[in-house]
Amino acid sequence: PVVKHNHNDHPEPVPQKVTKKMKLSDYDYDLPRDLIAQYPVPERDRSRLMVLHRTEGRIEHRLFRDLVEHLDEGDCLVFNETKVIPARLVGEKATGGKVEVFLTRQRDEGTWEALVRPGKRVPTGTRVIFNGGELSCEVIGRTGLGGRIVRFEEQDRFEETLERIGRTPLPPYIRRDEIPEDRERYQTVYAKTPGAVAAPTAGLHFTEGLLESLKTKGVRIVPILLHVGVGTFRPVTSDDPESHRMHPEYYEITHGTAEAINRARAEGRKVVAVGTTTVRTLESSISDGLVKPGNGWTRKFIYPPYEFRAIDALITNFHLPRSTLLMLVAAFAGREFMMRAYKEAIRKRYRFLSYGDAMLIL
Repeated sequence: PVVKHNHNDHPEPVPQKVTKKMKLSDYDYDLPRDLIAQYPVPERDRSRLMVLHRTEGRIEHRLFRDLVEHLDEGDCLVFNETKVIPARLVGEKATGGKVEVFLTRQRDEGTWEALVRPGKRVPTGTRVIFNGGELSCEVIGRTGLGGRIVRFEEQDRFEETLERIGRTPLPPYIRRDEIPEDRERYQTVYAKTPGAVAAPTAGLHFTEGLLESLKTKGVRIVPILLHVGVGTFRPVTSDDPESHRMHPEYYEITHGTAEAINRARAEGRKVVAVGTTTVRTLESSISDGLVKPGNGWTRKFIYPPYEFRAIDALITNFHLPRSTLLMLVAAFAGREFMMRAYKEAIRKRYRFLSYGDAMLIL
């Protein structure tokens, strides 16, 4: 159940307490493969929007551009301004043989954690050359999760070169090659700070025009930053989801954003999170009933039952079965209501996952 509270009465943090043992199978459903969107719709805000009214248990079917009708003057819309980097590099070993290096997290200047394929054929000490020698790296170690640590030899113009020769890191369930349009469409219109290896996909539906319409209505729009890591695709494998551990992801919240959110809460306005990354950032930063400015790393894993202390509404896409993202949405919407909504989405042939349709939970 969703715990409600008065915006002027901010409760202290309550530890997650599971009364009924959670099972991975509780978050399973049959997703028809043909509903996994392989391409975005031609216009971002023409995607469909399923609206869940939690209080009434009611489901409404709209278009994303109708979002303006569901927000009020003074509400605070919070989005993630991270920018996806072209993290996929395809090259070859100095001794021959094709190699793909998928950058997942920067450790320091020139050094990255990465997924390397074919991993068994790329031991420590291997040198990989990209684009005829324009860029190269050496595998210098391993991470604890089957990945590699690579160091690039050319650091002066690394970002510029990566932008030119790297490929868009499309999710594994998009079963096609990258096309030029992906550079723009697998990126939000407000993306600003490079560092993500996956898009905060709930934000893909926004257009400049829609944002202007929301501002005209008096909605406050503020950014946070969370660099989405490859862990967003990491499946939950244990029958006991509570044993799952999230990958660390870097986040930042400015003083202006924290002030706007706290003011909206004090005034009894809605705080609307655009995407699960925004939710995890805000819930990681709230203390004594207030969102605190600052930066850090979060491994926050939200699952039922959970008392949300920073947000009142959520915009999100439709997620994979048995995923941490689905569990977060279930914690917010209520598991039974969410599963009913997903069954309805499949029946009405909504489009799922990154390039799919959206859900607004009020």
